[in-house]
Formats: sequence, structure tokens, C-alpha cells
Amino acid sequence: MMTELPLDQVRTLLAVVDEGTFEAAAAALHVTPSAVSQRVKALEQRTGRILLMRTKPVRPTESGEVVVRLARQLARLELDARADLGMSGAGEATRVSVAVNSDSLATWFLPALTRVPEELRLCFELRREDQDHTAALLREGLVMAAVTSSSVPVPGCSVRALGIMRYVAAARPDFAERHLDGPLHDRLPDAPVVVFDRRDDLQDAFVRRLRRGSGGASAVRHFVPTSDGFVEAVAAGLGWGVVPEVQAEPLLASGRLVHLAPDRAVDVPLYWQQWKLDSPALAAVAQAVTAAAAQALRTG
Repeated sequence: MMTELPLDQVRTLLAVVDEGTFEAAAAALHVTPSAVSQRVKALEQRTGRILLMRTKPVRPTESGEVVVRLARQLARLELDARADLGMSGAGEATRVSVAVNSDSLATWFLPALTRVPEELRLCFELRREDQDHTAALLREGLVMAAVTSSSVPVPGCSVRALGIMRYVAAARPDFAERHLDGPLHDRLPDAPVVVFDRRDDLQDAFVRRLRRGSGGASAVRHFVPTSDGFVEAVAAGLGWGVVPEVQAEPLLASGRLVHLAPDRAVDVPLYWQQWKLDSPALAAVAQAVTAAAAQALRTG
């Protein structure tokens, strides 16, 4: 119950997490560090759980993440209520934080945001993260919504399907001639490969599919952590890669890339997860995102 979680203590915990230290939180809240420490301890006693790891910077525990998420949701509701009551500042805009994967960000997601009515006066804070990990930012209370590959809702969140982003394995033609001149399942594991970052498993998963569960992509791998840069690295011949179909199509049509396995596309289902709040800002963004996804992504 809300009476069991005093708002000043909840807001103080959020300030400590956001500022990184008790001292910085005290400065932001205009109280003493001792007062901050006492509020956090009182909240931990009230919940019966350790909420913060006293590191530098501090980090919320799993239980702390629940309280941090609550604090951010309360702040969102307060802003919406102030707007409904006509209490917002003259130039004040509503901030909406969203976690989104790089490939969506580079292709269909930004045009989706232009569908949000301008009169809502929203400003967006986008956090780029792999689609397999965006839900973690929701769980930690760092964002209000996320494009994710997880269909399992984060506690306190709703989930809806957006569609399927299709990927194709491709390479520059002369690269394929040099490195992939035999059976693909034999040659691909040894060929240089382009990978987005160390969390990117698409290329390794593609090789495992070819080899019925064994092995992975080559240890000779180039890390290129931008979506457009990744595609250009493959087109330049640094290695082969699993490329978003929408980015690959013009390069395949022009001959800069060739399909490595036309019958083995990789389909990644995407979902929209957001806080379960009756928030006009979140509702408008969700409507714009789902409408754009319906046009840009595959169904299935």
C-alpha cells in the first residue's frame, strides 16, 4: 500500500540512484547526507530488504529496482496530473524515455516518433540497446517503454506485438568468392565476420543453425557498433554479416552484396513494452509506434 512507502523516502532512493552517491543526492534534494542516509535506511527497514548496493556509484538491488520503477512511475503520474490541472510551466515539455535496438532506430523507429501529435509537447530520450536487453532497462526503471524481443512482460508493464524484423546473411561478392567457395556450413565458420558488439549473437546463431547446433562464427570478427556502419562494413568486404533485410535490399539489388543463404532468413519478433500507466504521453507514443511498425515490419 502507498501508506507503507512514504513518498519522501521513495523519492530519496531514486535521487541516490540517479545521482550516484548519497552526497550528490543530498545536494540535489537540498538536505544533508545524513538525512538521505536515514531515509534510505528507514525505507529498507520498512520493506525488510536491502535496496541499494553501497558501491560507487551506488546500484539498486533487485528489490531496489522495484522501488526505483515505482518512483519514476509516480513522477510520470504527477507530471500528467499537473498538466491536466493547468499547472505545467509555460515552456515545459514532457520527457518520454524509450529503449530501442539499433537496427530499429536506423530504419523505422524515428519516423514513428514523427507521428506523435506536436501539441502534446513531448521530448524523447532514447536509450540504444540490443533488443534482447532493452527489457532490462524497463526492469531497472530507467525507461518508460522499450522495443524488445521479449514477449514476457516486465512486472508492472504491458506488452504488445509489433511485428517481425527480418535479417539476411550477406557478403560482398568478391568476399564470398575468396572465403565461401565451398559448402556454406563448412566454410562460414572460418570466414571473417562483422559483429555489432559483444552481445550480438545473430551471426553465431546463424552458423549454429547451418551446422545443426554446433560451432559459431569465426574468431576473426570485426566489431562495428552502429547499424549503418555495420552494413557498410559488410558491403566493404570486411566480413560477412546478418543484415536487416530493409537495409540489405538496395545493396543486393545493386550487386554490392550477395545472399549467402536466401532460404534461411533470420526472423526476430519485436514487442512494445511500457509501464501500465494511464498516461496520455505514453498512449500517444504507443499508438504511433505500433502504427509505424505495422507498415515497416513483417507480420507473423
